[in-house]
Amino acid sequence: MALISFTDRGLYCEQGDFYIDPWKPVRRAVITHGHADHSRTGNQFYFAHTDSYRIMKWRLGQDISLQTAGYNQSLNINGVSVTLYPAGHIIGSAQVRVEYKGEVWVVSGDYKIEDDGVTVPFEPVKCHTFITESTFGLPIYQWKPQAEIISNIHDWVLKNRAQGRYSVLSAYSLGKSQRLVHALAQLGHKFYAHGSVYYMNEVIKEIMPFPHVHYLRPETPKDEVKDGIIMIPPSAINTPWIRKWAPHSLGMCSGWMQVRGAQRRRNADAGFPFSDHADWPGLLEAIKATGASQVYATHGFTAALSRFLREEYHLDAGIVKTAFGEDEE
Repeated sequence: MALISFTDRGLYCEQGDFYIDPWKPVRRAVITHGHADHSRTGNQFYFAHTDSYRIMKWRLGQDISLQTAGYNQSLNINGVSVTLYPAGHIIGSAQVRVEYKGEVWVVSGDYKIEDDGVTVPFEPVKCHTFITESTFGLPIYQWKPQAEIISNIHDWVLKNRAQGRYSVLSAYSLGKSQRLVHALAQLGHKFYAHGSVYYMNEVIKEIMPFPHVHYLRPETPKDEVKDGIIMIPPSAINTPWIRKWAPHSLGMCSGWMQVRGAQRRRNADAGFPFSDHADWPGLLEAIKATGASQVYATHGFTAALSRFLREEYHLDAGIVKTAFGEDEE
């Protein structure tokens, strides 16, 4: 019997009677991180990393039953050892190591291997079977260092300011927004945020020290805002809310900006390939570091990645169909 099976409710460990990131309600759910496609409502009991506590309570409700642990701390669930390790994806993100009678599986959740200065960096975990994401599992996706992208955004903001335009950055409210604010604040920028970004940053400030972000209100002085950066979620693009701040230049921060034409299709004035997921080299590096002989690819370019692992690395590689998406992209 496989230690983790693939069901219509999610990744299931029968020996421990728990699910990992279930997409349908279950009794016991181990959660890798707080993004909406991995952390859902309706479960009876939750287990996640300590830094996900406030995030999950904010998003799922204060009344959820949530137990937490730090990294490298093991929990025994019905005789199965469950340990969380850093995934480097967002604050509180974790890989889930599951061990039973000497067999070890690791469920990665989402991850990236570059140290972003905010999230606890990814830590490879040795295992027999590794379940990996493959959001950007094609060779075309190869990220530039974060410092280079931040420098490009900085120059773009200064250019907009010189032209009398507001600088609007679109980035997911949990994850990329924190990385952008943390890095750009060190270059002297201040921030004015849409409500969803502002309130999530207020939650993050309860977890760790974090730069101040102003809540952007209709009455906020326009001259004051022009000297800063407006932070919005992708859902606010082309809405009456953002049209108030004209003229503006829209910069989209997403891994999809790596592909030519994506910026134009999304009506962005500038595209910055900035992602909380591993790129192609990152995926391969992480997989090799586990020493796993069996690998399952999930959500993303699963067929391309699994085929490469079989043909080039001679691994037993397959595909897992899940309800995980690219919600954070």
